[in-house]
Amino acid sequence: MIREPKDINESTPWQEMTIGGEIACGGTSVYTKTGEWRSNRPVWNEEKCRQCLLCAPYCPDSSIPVSDKKRSNFDYDHCKGCGICSKVCPFGAIEMIKEG
Repeated sequence: MIREPKDINESTPWQEMTIGGEIACGGTSVYTKTGEWRSNRPVWNEEKCRQCLLCAPYCPDSSIPVSDKKRSNFDYDHCKGCGICSKVCPFGAIEMIKEG
């Protein structure tokens, strides 16, 4: 029996995984936390933010949650710290700092 990606973890036997680690369905990136690769972290200053939402569509990892036309803090589980959000923010509401 081949398991769905959401059901695979560190104790899953190799015989139950997809051949060659092949991705058999879409939407699996939420199961892989990639934020620990980051060397720089974006820090959001809510007081400077004007909710223009320009940062959200530029984020290559969809790590800026938006709900009811307002952004909230970063999804650090998936943010890789590229800094694009900081570059495109016209209000200086996102500062990049060294991780750690």
